[in-house]
Amino acid sequence: MNYHMYLPTRTLFGAGELNNLNIQEMPGRKAMIVISNGNSARANGALGRTEEQLHLAGVETAVFDRVQANPFKDTVMEGAAFARENGCDFVVALGGGSVMDAAKIMAMMAPNPGDLWDYVAGATGKNKPLENRPLPVVCITTTAGTGSEVDAWGVVTNPDTHEKIGCGGMDSLFPVLAIVDPELMTTVPPEFTAYQGFDALFHSTECYISKAANPMSDIVALAAIEAVAKNLPSAVRNGEDLEARGQVAFGNTLSGYVMSLSCCTSEHSMEQAMSAFHQELPHGAGLIMLSRAYYGYFIEKHICGDRFIRMARAMGMETARRPEDFLAALAKLQEDCGVAELKMSDYGITREELGTLAENARATMGGLFAVDPCELSHEDCTAIYQKAYR
Repeated sequence: MNYHMYLPTRTLFGAGELNNLNIQEMPGRKAMIVISNGNSARANGALGRTEEQLHLAGVETAVFDRVQANPFKDTVMEGAAFARENGCDFVVALGGGSVMDAAKIMAMMAPNPGDLWDYVAGATGKNKPLENRPLPVVCITTTAGTGSEVDAWGVVTNPDTHEKIGCGGMDSLFPVLAIVDPELMTTVPPEFTAYQGFDALFHSTECYISKAANPMSDIVALAAIEAVAKNLPSAVRNGEDLEARGQVAFGNTLSGYVMSLSCCTSEHSMEQAMSAFHQELPHGAGLIMLSRAYYGYFIEKHICGDRFIRMARAMGMETARRPEDFLAALAKLQEDCGVAELKMSDYGITREELGTLAENARATMGGLFAVDPCELSHEDCTAIYQKAYR
Protein backbone atom coordinates (compact mmCIF):
# COMPACT_ATOMS: atom_id res chain seq x y z
CA MET A 1 0.00 0.00 0.00
CA ASN A 2 3.03 2.34 0.07
CA TYR A 3 3.39 5.18 -2.41
CA HIS A 4 5.01 8.61 -2.66
CA MET A 5 3.07 11.46 -4.26
CA TYR A 6 4.36 14.90 -5.24
CA LEU A 7 2.57 16.52 -8.18
CA PRO A 8 3.14 20.26 -7.70
CA THR A 9 2.25 21.62 -11.16
CA ARG A 10 -0.72 24.02 -11.30
CA THR A 11 -2.69 22.81 -14.31
CA LEU A 12 -5.25 24.75 -16.37
CA PHE A 13 -7.14 22.15 -18.39
CA GLY A 14 -9.79 22.73 -21.04
CA ALA A 15 -10.67 24.43 -24.31
CA GLY A 16 -9.73 28.11 -24.28
CA GLU A 17 -7.52 27.93 -21.18
CA LEU A 18 -4.61 29.60 -22.98
CA ASN A 19 -6.65 32.81 -22.67
CA ASN A 20 -6.19 32.61 -18.89
CA LEU A 21 -2.40 32.58 -18.96
CA ASN A 22 -2.18 36.34 -18.40
CA ILE A 23 -3.99 36.22 -15.03
CA GLN A 24 -1.68 33.58 -13.55
CA GLU A 25 1.17 34.40 -11.21
CA MET A 26 4.32 34.52 -13.30
CA PRO A 27 7.59 33.02 -11.96
CA GLY A 28 9.73 35.78 -13.46
CA ARG A 29 9.88 38.93 -15.58
CA LYS A 30 11.44 37.68 -18.82
CA ALA A 31 10.60 34.37 -20.49
CA MET A 32 12.45 32.36 -23.08
CA ILE A 33 9.67 30.85 -25.22
CA VAL A 34 10.84 27.53 -26.65
CA ILE A 35 9.21 26.23 -29.84
CA SER A 36 10.12 23.66 -32.50
CA ASN A 37 12.23 24.32 -35.57
CA GLY A 38 9.11 23.96 -37.73
CA ASN A 39 6.57 26.65 -38.55
CA SER A 40 3.44 25.29 -36.88
CA ALA A 41 3.48 27.44 -33.72
CA ARG A 42 3.73 30.58 -35.82
CA ALA A 43 1.36 29.45 -38.59
CA ASN A 44 -1.46 28.36 -36.31
CA GLY A 45 -1.21 31.47 -34.15
CA ALA A 46 -0.20 29.71 -30.92
CA LEU A 47 3.05 31.66 -30.62
CA GLY A 48 1.39 35.02 -31.20
CA ARG A 49 -1.33 34.24 -28.66
CA THR A 50 1.22 33.10 -26.08
CA GLU A 51 3.36 36.20 -26.55
CA GLU A 52 0.27 38.38 -26.20
CA GLN A 53 -0.76 36.64 -22.99
CA LEU A 54 2.70 36.99 -21.48
CA HIS A 55 2.95 40.65 -22.45
CA LEU A 56 -0.46 41.28 -20.83
CA ALA A 57 1.04 39.76 -17.67
CA GLY A 58 3.95 42.22 -17.86
CA VAL A 59 6.49 39.62 -19.05
CA GLU A 60 9.13 40.30 -21.70
CA THR A 61 9.85 37.48 -24.16
CA ALA A 62 12.59 36.04 -26.36
CA VAL A 63 11.91 33.13 -28.73
CA PHE A 64 14.19 30.10 -29.17
CA ASP A 65 12.97 28.18 -32.24
CA ARG A 66 15.48 25.40 -32.89
CA VAL A 67 14.10 22.27 -31.20
CA GLN A 68 13.92 19.20 -33.44
CA ALA A 69 11.99 15.98 -32.90
CA ASN A 70 13.97 13.79 -30.47
CA PRO A 71 15.96 16.87 -29.32
CA PHE A 72 19.75 16.82 -29.42
CA LYS A 73 22.10 17.63 -26.56
CA ASP A 74 23.71 20.45 -28.54
CA THR A 75 20.29 22.05 -29.10
CA VAL A 76 19.61 21.97 -25.37
CA MET A 77 22.98 23.56 -24.63
CA GLU A 78 22.28 26.28 -27.25
CA GLY A 79 18.94 26.99 -25.59
CA ALA A 80 20.54 27.24 -22.16
CA ALA A 81 23.10 29.71 -23.52
CA PHE A 82 20.32 31.69 -25.24
CA ALA A 83 18.46 32.01 -21.92
CA ARG A 84 21.58 33.32 -20.19
CA GLU A 85 22.51 35.72 -22.99
CA ASN A 86 18.99 37.18 -23.09
CA GLY A 87 18.61 37.52 -19.33
CA CYS A 88 15.64 35.17 -19.14
CA ASP A 89 14.61 34.16 -15.64
CA PHE A 90 12.07 31.50 -16.62
CA VAL A 91 11.22 29.25 -19.57
CA VAL A 92 7.93 28.75 -21.43
CA ALA A 93 7.64 25.58 -23.51
CA LEU A 94 5.11 25.89 -26.33
CA GLY A 95 4.82 22.65 -28.26
CA GLY A 96 4.75 18.90 -28.00
CA GLY A 97 6.81 16.45 -26.02
CA SER A 98 10.14 17.22 -27.67
CA VAL A 99 9.76 20.94 -27.03
CA MET A 100 8.68 20.47 -23.41
CA ASP A 101 11.45 17.94 -22.74
CA ALA A 102 14.08 20.20 -24.28
CA ALA A 103 12.78 23.30 -22.51
CA LYS A 104 12.94 21.66 -19.09
CA ILE A 105 16.53 20.57 -19.61
CA MET A 106 17.44 24.02 -20.96
CA ALA A 107 16.01 25.42 -17.74
CA MET A 108 18.16 22.95 -15.83
CA MET A 109 21.35 23.86 -17.67
CA ALA A 110 20.93 27.65 -17.96
CA PRO A 111 22.13 28.34 -14.37
CA ASN A 112 24.58 25.42 -14.24
CA PRO A 113 28.15 25.12 -15.59
CA GLY A 114 29.56 22.49 -17.91
CA ASP A 115 27.90 20.10 -20.32
CA LEU A 116 24.55 18.32 -19.95
CA TRP A 117 26.26 14.93 -19.98
CA ASP A 118 28.10 15.96 -16.81
CA TYR A 119 24.76 15.59 -15.00
CA VAL A 120 23.15 12.69 -16.90
CA ALA A 121 22.90 9.28 -15.24
CA GLY A 122 23.40 6.24 -17.46
CA ALA A 123 25.86 5.16 -20.15
CA THR A 124 28.58 7.84 -20.60
CA GLY A 125 26.90 10.40 -18.32
CA LYS A 126 28.93 11.54 -15.29
CA ASN A 127 25.92 11.79 -12.93
CA LYS A 128 27.16 14.89 -11.09
CA PRO A 129 24.73 16.75 -8.81
CA LEU A 130 23.43 20.12 -10.01
CA GLU A 131 25.18 23.14 -8.53
CA ASN A 132 22.23 25.51 -8.94
CA ARG A 133 18.45 25.25 -8.99
CA PRO A 134 16.85 25.13 -12.49
CA LEU A 135 14.91 28.09 -13.84
CA PRO A 136 11.12 27.83 -13.41
CA VAL A 137 9.24 26.28 -16.34
CA VAL A 138 5.76 26.87 -17.76
CA CYS A 139 4.49 24.24 -20.21
CA ILE A 140 1.82 24.91 -22.86
CA THR A 141 1.29 21.61 -24.61
CA THR A 142 0.09 21.57 -28.23
CA THR A 143 -0.07 17.76 -28.49
CA ALA A 144 -1.37 14.87 -26.41
CA GLY A 145 1.46 12.38 -26.15
CA THR A 146 4.04 12.61 -23.40
CA GLY A 147 2.53 14.01 -20.22
CA SER A 148 5.70 16.11 -20.05
CA GLU A 149 3.69 19.15 -19.01
CA VAL A 150 3.26 17.73 -15.49
CA ASP A 151 6.39 15.63 -14.88
CA ALA A 152 10.00 16.44 -14.01
CA TRP A 153 11.81 14.67 -16.86
CA GLY A 154 13.14 15.48 -20.31
CA VAL A 155 14.47 13.00 -22.85
CA VAL A 156 17.53 14.16 -24.81
CA THR A 157 19.65 12.46 -27.49
CA ASN A 158 23.44 12.58 -27.70
CA PRO A 159 23.97 11.75 -31.40
CA ASP A 160 27.73 11.35 -30.97
CA THR A 161 27.25 8.36 -28.67
CA HIS A 162 23.77 7.18 -29.82
CA GLU A 163 22.42 7.68 -26.31
CA LYS A 164 18.83 8.83 -25.76
CA ILE A 165 18.36 9.29 -22.02
CA GLY A 166 15.82 10.68 -19.59
CA CYS A 167 17.36 13.67 -17.78
CA GLY A 168 16.34 15.65 -14.73
CA GLY A 169 13.88 14.00 -12.38
CA MET A 170 14.45 16.35 -9.44
CA ASP A 171 11.54 18.07 -7.71
CA SER A 172 12.70 21.49 -8.87
CA LEU A 173 12.16 20.52 -12.53
CA PHE A 174 8.39 20.01 -12.27
CA PRO A 175 6.73 22.79 -14.31
CA VAL A 176 5.22 25.45 -12.07
CA LEU A 177 2.30 25.86 -14.48
CA ALA A 178 0.84 23.76 -17.29
CA ILE A 179 -1.83 24.74 -19.80
CA VAL A 180 -3.58 21.86 -21.56
CA ASP A 181 -5.88 23.43 -24.14
CA PRO A 182 -7.35 21.03 -26.73
CA GLU A 183 -7.97 23.94 -29.08
CA LEU A 184 -4.19 24.06 -29.62
CA MET A 185 -4.18 20.41 -30.77
CA THR A 186 -6.71 20.51 -33.62
CA THR A 187 -4.09 21.02 -36.34
CA VAL A 188 -1.95 17.98 -35.42
CA PRO A 189 -1.98 15.64 -38.47
CA PRO A 190 -3.79 12.28 -38.10
CA GLU A 191 -0.69 10.08 -38.09
CA PHE A 192 1.02 12.15 -35.39
CA THR A 193 -2.20 12.28 -33.38
CA ALA A 194 -2.06 8.48 -33.39
CA TYR A 195 1.65 8.24 -32.57
CA GLN A 196 1.30 10.69 -29.68
CA GLY A 197 -1.85 9.04 -28.36
CA PHE A 198 -0.19 5.65 -28.22
CA ASP A 199 2.79 7.14 -26.40
CA ALA A 200 0.38 8.39 -23.73
CA LEU A 201 -1.36 5.01 -23.65
CA PHE A 202 1.88 3.08 -23.19
CA HIS A 203 3.07 5.37 -20.40
CA SER A 204 0.04 4.19 -18.48
CA THR A 205 0.07 0.51 -19.51
CA GLU A 206 3.76 0.26 -18.60
CA CYS A 207 3.24 1.95 -15.25
CA TYR A 208 0.29 -0.36 -14.56
CA ILE A 209 2.32 -3.56 -14.97
CA SER A 210 5.46 -2.07 -13.38
CA LYS A 211 6.81 -3.28 -10.06
CA ALA A 212 6.52 0.35 -8.97
CA ALA A 213 2.72 0.31 -9.40
CA ASN A 214 0.67 1.15 -6.32
CA PRO A 215 -3.00 1.80 -5.45
CA MET A 216 -2.82 5.48 -6.36
CA SER A 217 -1.03 4.98 -9.69
CA ASP A 218 -3.42 2.13 -10.57
CA ILE A 219 -6.46 4.40 -10.30
CA VAL A 220 -4.91 7.06 -12.50
CA ALA A 221 -3.45 4.60 -15.02
CA LEU A 222 -6.77 2.86 -15.69
CA ALA A 223 -8.54 6.21 -16.11
CA ALA A 224 -5.85 7.33 -18.56
CA ILE A 225 -6.02 4.07 -20.54
CA GLU A 226 -9.80 4.38 -20.84
CA ALA A 227 -9.73 8.04 -21.91
CA VAL A 228 -7.11 7.46 -24.62
CA ALA A 229 -8.32 4.12 -25.96
CA LYS A 230 -11.97 5.11 -26.27
CA ASN A 231 -11.33 8.49 -27.94
CA LEU A 232 -8.13 8.27 -29.95
CA PRO A 233 -9.75 6.83 -33.12
CA SER A 234 -12.20 9.75 -33.22
CA ALA A 235 -9.39 12.28 -32.74
CA VAL A 236 -7.44 10.64 -35.56
CA ARG A 237 -10.43 10.63 -37.90
CA ASN A 238 -11.47 14.21 -37.15
CA GLY A 239 -8.91 16.53 -35.66
CA GLU A 240 -11.57 19.20 -35.11
CA ASP A 241 -13.50 16.93 -32.72
CA LEU A 242 -12.87 18.89 -29.52
CA GLU A 243 -14.60 16.32 -27.33
CA ALA A 244 -12.30 13.54 -28.54
CA ARG A 245 -9.26 15.82 -28.46
CA GLY A 246 -10.11 16.82 -24.91
CA GLN A 247 -10.51 13.24 -23.71
CA VAL A 248 -7.19 12.16 -25.27
CA ALA A 249 -5.52 15.24 -23.77
CA PHE A 250 -7.00 14.33 -20.39
CA GLY A 251 -5.63 10.79 -20.68
CA ASN A 252 -2.27 12.20 -21.69
CA THR A 253 -2.02 14.54 -18.71
CA LEU A 254 -3.06 11.67 -16.43
CA SER A 255 -0.23 9.64 -17.96
CA GLY A 256 2.18 12.32 -16.78
CA TYR A 257 0.82 11.92 -13.26
CA VAL A 258 1.13 8.13 -13.54
CA MET A 259 4.80 8.38 -14.41
CA SER A 260 5.37 10.47 -11.27
CA LEU A 261 3.48 7.94 -9.13
CA SER A 262 4.85 4.75 -10.70
CA CYS A 263 7.51 4.16 -13.38
CA CYS A 264 7.61 3.16 -17.02
CA THR A 265 9.12 -0.20 -17.91
CA SER A 266 11.71 -1.28 -20.47
CA GLU A 267 9.41 -0.77 -23.47
CA HIS A 268 10.47 2.87 -23.35
CA SER A 269 14.15 1.93 -22.99
CA MET A 270 13.89 -0.32 -26.03
CA GLU A 271 12.20 2.30 -28.19
CA GLN A 272 14.61 5.05 -27.16
CA ALA A 273 17.44 2.85 -28.39
CA MET A 274 15.67 2.62 -31.76
CA SER A 275 15.24 6.37 -32.19
CA ALA A 276 18.72 7.09 -30.80
CA PHE A 277 20.14 5.35 -33.87
CA HIS A 278 17.32 6.42 -36.23
CA GLN A 279 16.53 10.05 -35.46
CA GLU A 280 13.68 10.26 -37.98
CA LEU A 281 11.66 7.57 -36.15
CA PRO A 282 8.81 9.18 -34.16
CA HIS A 283 8.90 7.90 -30.59
CA GLY A 284 5.24 6.88 -30.56
CA ALA A 285 5.60 5.03 -33.85
CA GLY A 286 8.50 3.02 -32.44
CA LEU A 287 6.47 2.10 -29.38
CA ILE A 288 3.62 0.92 -31.60
CA MET A 289 6.04 -1.29 -33.55
CA LEU A 290 7.28 -2.93 -30.35
CA SER A 291 4.08 -3.11 -28.38
CA ARG A 292 2.38 -6.36 -29.34
CA ALA A 293 5.59 -8.37 -29.09
CA TYR A 294 6.59 -6.60 -25.88
CA TYR A 295 3.36 -7.15 -23.95
CA GLY A 296 2.95 -10.58 -25.52
CA TYR A 297 6.23 -11.61 -23.88
CA PHE A 298 4.82 -11.09 -20.37
CA ILE A 299 1.50 -12.67 -21.26
CA GLU A 300 3.25 -15.77 -22.60
CA LYS A 301 5.19 -15.93 -19.31
CA HIS A 302 1.90 -15.73 -17.36
CA ILE A 303 3.02 -12.53 -15.64
CA CYS A 304 0.37 -10.26 -14.02
CA GLY A 305 -2.42 -11.71 -16.12
CA ASP A 306 -5.16 -10.06 -14.06
CA ARG A 307 -3.71 -6.64 -14.87
CA PHE A 308 -3.82 -7.31 -18.59
CA ILE A 309 -7.47 -8.32 -18.25
CA ARG A 310 -8.31 -5.09 -16.39
CA MET A 311 -6.50 -3.03 -19.02
CA ALA A 312 -8.44 -4.77 -21.80
CA ARG A 313 -11.69 -3.87 -20.04
CA ALA A 314 -10.56 -0.27 -19.64
CA MET A 315 -9.90 -0.20 -23.39
CA GLY A 316 -13.52 -1.11 -24.05
CA MET A 317 -13.46 -4.91 -24.18
CA GLU A 318 -15.95 -5.36 -21.34
CA THR A 319 -16.10 -9.13 -21.80
CA ALA A 320 -12.33 -9.61 -21.43
CA ARG A 321 -11.55 -12.77 -19.46
CA ARG A 322 -8.04 -13.70 -20.65
CA PRO A 323 -4.76 -11.74 -20.68
CA GLU A 324 -4.62 -12.31 -24.44
CA ASP A 325 -7.70 -10.11 -24.76
CA PHE A 326 -5.44 -7.13 -24.06
CA LEU A 327 -3.44 -7.93 -27.19
CA ALA A 328 -6.68 -8.18 -29.18
CA ALA A 329 -7.84 -4.81 -27.85
CA LEU A 330 -4.45 -3.29 -28.62
CA ALA A 331 -4.43 -4.66 -32.17
CA LYS A 332 -7.95 -3.33 -32.81
CA LEU A 333 -7.04 0.12 -31.52
CA GLN A 334 -4.00 0.22 -33.79
CA GLU A 335 -6.13 -0.83 -36.75
CA ASP A 336 -8.78 1.77 -35.93
CA CYS A 337 -6.07 4.45 -35.85
CA GLY A 338 -4.43 3.28 -39.09
CA VAL A 339 -1.06 2.39 -37.53
CA ALA A 340 -1.19 -1.41 -37.36
CA GLU A 341 1.16 -1.90 -40.31
CA LEU A 342 4.12 0.23 -39.21
CA LYS A 343 7.48 -1.38 -39.98
CA MET A 344 10.91 -0.91 -38.45
CA SER A 345 12.46 -1.51 -41.87
CA ASP A 346 10.69 1.57 -43.25
CA TYR A 347 12.92 3.67 -40.96
CA GLY A 348 16.16 1.92 -41.88
CA ILE A 349 16.32 -0.49 -38.94
CA THR A 350 17.86 -3.84 -39.92
CA ARG A 351 17.71 -7.25 -38.26
CA GLU A 352 21.48 -7.20 -37.91
CA GLU A 353 21.42 -4.27 -35.46
CA LEU A 354 18.76 -5.62 -33.10
CA GLY A 355 21.32 -7.03 -30.68
CA THR A 356 23.07 -3.67 -30.59
CA LEU A 357 19.76 -1.97 -29.82
CA ALA A 358 19.18 -4.37 -26.92
CA GLU A 359 22.62 -3.53 -25.50
CA ASN A 360 22.01 0.21 -25.93
CA ALA A 361 18.60 0.07 -24.22
CA ARG A 362 20.09 -1.46 -21.09
CA ALA A 363 23.18 0.81 -21.04
CA THR A 364 21.26 4.09 -21.43
CA MET A 365 17.98 3.44 -19.62
CA GLY A 366 18.78 0.40 -17.50
CA GLY A 367 16.78 1.68 -14.56
CA LEU A 368 13.51 0.95 -16.30
CA PHE A 369 14.45 -2.73 -16.61
CA ALA A 370 14.60 -2.89 -12.82
CA VAL A 371 10.84 -2.31 -12.57
CA ASP A 372 9.78 -4.78 -15.27
CA PRO A 373 7.24 -7.28 -13.91
CA CYS A 374 9.83 -10.00 -14.51
CA GLU A 375 13.47 -9.95 -15.51
CA LEU A 376 14.31 -9.34 -19.16
CA SER A 377 17.72 -10.59 -20.25
CA HIS A 378 19.68 -9.29 -23.23
CA GLU A 379 18.51 -12.35 -25.13
CA ASP A 380 14.89 -11.69 -24.18
CA CYS A 381 15.13 -8.10 -25.44
CA THR A 382 16.68 -9.21 -28.69
CA ALA A 383 13.94 -11.81 -29.12
CA ILE A 384 11.24 -9.17 -28.60
CA TYR A 385 12.88 -6.96 -31.23
CA GLN A 386 13.05 -9.96 -33.57
CA LYS A 387 9.39 -10.81 -33.07
CA ALA A 388 8.34 -7.19 -33.60
CA TYR A 389 10.56 -6.69 -36.65
CA ARG A 390 9.03 -6.26 -40.08
